[in-house]
Amino acid sequence: MTPEDLKQLLTDNMDAQSIEVSGDGSKFEVEIVSAAFEELNTIKRHQLVYKITNPYISTGEIHALTIRAHTPTEKDT
Repeated sequence: MTPEDLKQLLTDNMDAQSIEVSGDGSKFEVEIVSAAFEELNTIKRHQLVYKITNPYISTGEIHALTIRAHTPTEKDT
């Protein structure tokens, strides 16, 4: 999986204002800004992302995933 593939996967499955992905091979970092994260704690935010990526984690296409999940308001401050 490439960073572009992961970004497309997240874009297709999340209503996000912005998604940035970096990494190589199977280790990725994602920064997502979405109103869907409003009123959710960090664990719940990460669970939303893992729900999308778990099939690829289970096959080994994604080995490590660092998630930074923000609301639009948080990102502006």
